[in-house]
Amino acid sequence: MAVFGLLATALGVVGLVSPDTLLTVMGFAPVPDGRRAEGDHTLVFLTASSMAAVNMGAYYVLAALADWRAFFRWTVPFRLLTCGVFLLAVASGRAPAGFLGVGLWEGLGAVATGVALRYERRPPRRVAA
Repeated sequence: MAVFGLLATALGVVGLVSPDTLLTVMGFAPVPDGRRAEGDHTLVFLTASSMAAVNMGAYYVLAALADWRAFFRWTVPFRLLTCGVFLLAVASGRAPAGFLGVGLWEGLGAVATGVALRYERRPPRRVAA
């Protein structure tokens, strides 16, 4: 959880400081500022979502530091939902193929979190004396 939080925070900061870099990482071709069409709000959206990523990253780090397992459990279904929505965005042509990585990151993170939570709930193994 802490690693995901740190990565989300770092990518959020990248989006705030260098939006074109984040667009490139996600598979979108950046448009030079002088060539943006009137009414193109890409940078506004990117600023808002990057700030949300910074905040979300902080929530994940704080939850990890507090060992807040209920929060960990809540993230699993919502990250799977995010995975599905992002994969459908690529499949339907709303997003470029490079965006698959974002969806897969969410899905794999959800599965890893769910497996870890299940593993930790196992009863302790008895050792034969």
